[in-house]
Amino acid sequence: MTTEETRTDRALSLLLRPFAKVEPRESLTAVVLTVTVFLLLTAYYLLKTAREPLILLHGGAEVKSYAAAGQAVLLLGFVQLYGWVARKVGRMRLLLGVYLFFASNLVLFAVLARAAVPVAVPFYLWVGVYNYTSIAQFWGYASDVYTPQQGKRLFAVIGIGSSLGAVAGAHLAKMVVPLGAQAMMLGAALLLGVCCALLLWINTRVEAPIGEKAKAEDAKPLSDESAFSLLARDKYLILIAVLTLLINWCNSTGEYILDRTLLAAVAEKGGRHEDAMVFVGQFKAEYFEWVNILGVLLQLFAVSRILDKLGVRAALFFLPIVAFGGYTVMLLSPVLSLIRLAKVAENSLDYSVQNTARQALYLVATRVEKYVGKIAVDSFFVRFGDVLSAGVVYVGAKLALPTQVFAAINMALILVWLFVVVLVGREHKRRSEELETEFPGADPSPVAS
Repeated sequence: MTTEETRTDRALSLLLRPFAKVEPRESLTAVVLTVTVFLLLTAYYLLKTAREPLILLHGGAEVKSYAAAGQAVLLLGFVQLYGWVARKVGRMRLLLGVYLFFASNLVLFAVLARAAVPVAVPFYLWVGVYNYTSIAQFWGYASDVYTPQQGKRLFAVIGIGSSLGAVAGAHLAKMVVPLGAQAMMLGAALLLGVCCALLLWINTRVEAPIGEKAKAEDAKPLSDESAFSLLARDKYLILIAVLTLLINWCNSTGEYILDRTLLAAVAEKGGRHEDAMVFVGQFKAEYFEWVNILGVLLQLFAVSRILDKLGVRAALFFLPIVAFGGYTVMLLSPVLSLIRLAKVAENSLDYSVQNTARQALYLVATRVEKYVGKIAVDSFFVRFGDVLSAGVVYVGAKLALPTQVFAAINMALILVWLFVVVLVGREHKRRSEELETEFPGADPSPVAS
């Protein structure tokens, strides 16, 4: 390592010290990983903002909720395909191949949107596959690069990129909304290309200190079984899958409550369809922006301290407790301003404390769990939570149930969620103790420097 590189590493380490303890030789890789996830989240929020007016104003809140069921079916097939590819290629070819596939899809969607072809439902379905697969792949790779001890320190830093990218994406989307959905699609495709280049650089740096035998091992296919076969025999992954399902079930029902109340406000305002498109798009962009501003503040100043002082297991309790309070507010006073406030609090915690803690659960997982198992959990089980939410919405719409009933259902689900957190915590503790016994004091790993 040159003197210039050493100075750079030390400078980056000092810059990151207010947020987490980062050793100089870890700093450059951590910063590039942070930039990569920043760009991934920026791209996602461009796409998330593009899809909202498309689906809501060409179908409504109910159709948006029902489309989640279609995403689950689509993801069932995608996870099987992903597992098949993982049995053929190594981790980097899998990682980059999926990102480039998504980028090519976005170019196609942009062309169709420009030609005024109806893409609202297909695009909504596609974004669900893209979102969870792209983010799950990144965090799977990050958990593979770092040891559990390193991840506990450095995931809080990498999560800053996630939170800042969400803020930047929401803010950028707010400005780009008038240019149309196709502009946001093409912008996201370009960002995905940059992410691929950064991941290649990171992998070259990570592989530099290791031997040829280790590199050959890294290039081997990741798995010899399907994702669902792996899940069927893996207690830890099953518990994380149930936890993920409950989180998204509650969140999706909460989003329906917000969308339902928002569309009621649009109906009261009246006016032209074009005005409604702009109103909904700007409301959603501002909503995402506030969620992520608070998420950034939590990521910068709370997450590393929570993980360091309380640990991963304790961090998992923050979101359900706050969400329970938010749905209590919706039960007592279901007005748009208070619902938005409650959802901002819920989602900002989800994207910061909860997300970092949930990703850290995989630091004690095997490589096949980090890639193949994680994709199934973070895609299919997330969307299966949406299916269950869609079922609740369908029954509630048929029975013309008031908003308060949906809030009460979520409160009951959160109690189950808290029980599952306890079970996940027990299994995580067992695995952590096993790793510490096998590799005492293994921090840091030379592979991650």
